[in-house]
Amino acid sequence: MSKVWFVTGSSRGLGRTFVEAALARGDKVAATARSAASLDALVAAYGDAVLPLALDVTDKAAVFESVKRAGEHFGRLDVIVNNAGYAQIGAIEELTEQQLRDQMETNLFGAVWVIQAALPYLREQGAGHIIQLSSAAGLIAMPLGGAYHASKWALEGLNETLAKEVADFGIKVTIIEPGGFATRDGKNPDPLANGHMAEPDPAYDGLRQRIAQIAGKQPAGDPATAAHALLKLADSDNPPLRVLFGQGFYPMIQQAYADRLKTWDDWQHLSAEAHGNLDQADR
Repeated sequence: MSKVWFVTGSSRGLGRTFVEAALARGDKVAATARSAASLDALVAAYGDAVLPLALDVTDKAAVFESVKRAGEHFGRLDVIVNNAGYAQIGAIEELTEQQLRDQMETNLFGAVWVIQAALPYLREQGAGHIIQLSSAAGLIAMPLGGAYHASKWALEGLNETLAKEVADFGIKVTIIEPGGFATRDGKNPDPLANGHMAEPDPAYDGLRQRIAQIAGKQPAGDPATAAHALLKLADSDNPPLRVLFGQGFYPMIQQAYADRLKTWDDWQHLSAEAHGNLDQADR
């Protein structure tokens, strides 16, 4: 049976590829983008299978209205894909308050509004799948990405909690953590070239130069194969809570988690002391 999707950030990149893959196999999609005109080609190709919606996910009222329109238009909602987002780049000291708030408004609060708007429909159906696009940046941290990391780490915790809250309603939650994908002219996007940049402080120029040497150099994945993998997730009866898309960051993630465990273990004596367990602290 065909599925009904609600996908944010459908104008380009992975979001656009996801929408096209779902439509190509006969599913129906409520596709959202800040400009509805960017969805015209989808409507021309797939007609009534697409419901194009102009939506800025930071507008809570507009999110609820868009989800309502999609539910009424198609009669149900099966897969919710929270894909809209962007990367704010800059050292912590360089970030303005507005830049940090804007990052969280889009990447975190925008996702929350979509989830809150969709859940009543999914609960009533007793079924549904919420798919959150996070990032490898939701698992590890790099210099100059503090705002972006903060938003993605927040999404990781939010959706892990969500999964435990809605399981009894028959609703599934999956967090996708993509590495780099060739979404711009066949290349892996360079965040230092394509992200939102804070006003640079010369004190961090050396760090910026070192990061520039490695930024965007990870192997670029194929968006089409990512879309195929997404369809498999949507069709799974027992999807994972978390899944990496791409393998370029996997060794770094393994090392980061091994380092965390080792640090906690190495400092168990201080943990015990802090808790008042002097016997353990003396060992």
